[in-house]
Amino acid sequence: MKINRIIISTAAAMALTGLAGCNMYGKFKMPDDSQLGKAYAEAKEAPVDSAAFGNLRWQEVFTDPVLTDLIYQALDNNKDLRNAKLNVDIAAANRLGARLAYLPSLSLAPNGAGAKYFDVTDMSWTYQIPAAASWEVDIFGRLLNSRRGAEAAYRQTEAYRQAVRSQIIGGVANCYYTIAMLQQQLDLSRRTAELWAENVTTMKDLKEAGRVTEAAVVQSEAQYLSILGSIKDLEDNLHQANNTMSLLMNTMPMEWVTSPDATLTAPEMLREEIPMRELAARPDIRAAEESLAAAYYTTAGARSAFYPSLNITANGGFTNLVGGMVMNPGKWFIQLAGQLTAPLFARGQNIARLKAAKAQQEQAMNNFEYALMSASAEVSNAMMLYQKSTEKAVLLQEQVGKLATSVEITEELLKLGGMSTTYLEVLTAQQQLLSAQMSELSCNLTTAQAVINLYQSLGGGR
Repeated sequence: MKINRIIISTAAAMALTGLAGCNMYGKFKMPDDSQLGKAYAEAKEAPVDSAAFGNLRWQEVFTDPVLTDLIYQALDNNKDLRNAKLNVDIAAANRLGARLAYLPSLSLAPNGAGAKYFDVTDMSWTYQIPAAASWEVDIFGRLLNSRRGAEAAYRQTEAYRQAVRSQIIGGVANCYYTIAMLQQQLDLSRRTAELWAENVTTMKDLKEAGRVTEAAVVQSEAQYLSILGSIKDLEDNLHQANNTMSLLMNTMPMEWVTSPDATLTAPEMLREEIPMRELAARPDIRAAEESLAAAYYTTAGARSAFYPSLNITANGGFTNLVGGMVMNPGKWFIQLAGQLTAPLFARGQNIARLKAAKAQQEQAMNNFEYALMSASAEVSNAMMLYQKSTEKAVLLQEQVGKLATSVEITEELLKLGGMSTTYLEVLTAQQQLLSAQMSELSCNLTTAQAVINLYQSLGGGR
């Protein structure tokens, strides 16, 4: 057949060029000169540890029913996650277009015309109903690399969507425990303010009895005003935290309710190093890998631009214009053609494109390695923060207990008229107790955030 002869002759012509082009057909693999890349590739092949903290379902980690409902609501309504899903749809459309590029293009362009000459009385009509088909034979992988690059971009957007999902889960949990902590601190401050109001009254009574001076009354009033001022700061912080949660929920600003005893703990992990397979499960690392793969296929596509392209076209249809003569009735016709186009001089554009693609591929490799190192640092920091915050929580709990005892003793001694106890000691003990109680609540939040950060840094929430 004519088409076979065209393809065979074209292949023979390209064989004469002596161009290898091996880098244009191979699939992406991690470079051998990257130790991190090799470790990552090996970790991807390792069996999945379903018991690893990052592989747990988020419903197993966040068991607070109020928080669970909020996370479900955020995953349904969050704007960023919706946009990430739309990005996946866009990438899927681009991938479909790259796949369909292998098919021939078809077109139909019927036309007709009439002409009349001075020495001829009748109008002469001509018509054509042609159909055209064009097919690019992907000899040197231009379409292949375009398709693979589109598939890598699709997988990258999928990984990015998973990363956004993980961030939303972590963001809602962090905001939830922040609101819970601020509410607890606010309740504590308000109860303390009530006690200090009573303390001011007590100091005034003691002054009337000659037990303390005016300075003691002024000091107690100043401390009471200080607590009232801190309540205003806490109310403002709580208001902002509620607005942040509303944005995560994609709703208008409103107040959010938390469980009265909102706490979060993580399973004990007795290890000092982070297995690479857990880092390899992170969606942002997968996205960085697919970005590197897309850059690789862009470079391969830039190489293919130096090679010839082969296009086969076919035209056929029905016409009454044959050989310059008008014939009625018309006749069917068909035409076949093959075109080989080899770039000879493109004003350096192909060379520049290849150099730029190589540089971008090297940038993508640098970004991938940095993403791995950054992920390792995040996990290490989260594990250390959780360990130290749990240790600190034990100390703060003991400190609060001792300071509460100290306040009771000093207040009792002052009321009994002990000469060794002054109003300054009472004020100091009460200030230290409030500070320790606030620190204990903050430490509880830090512990919860450490658990959340650890779960998210291990790629949890997939």
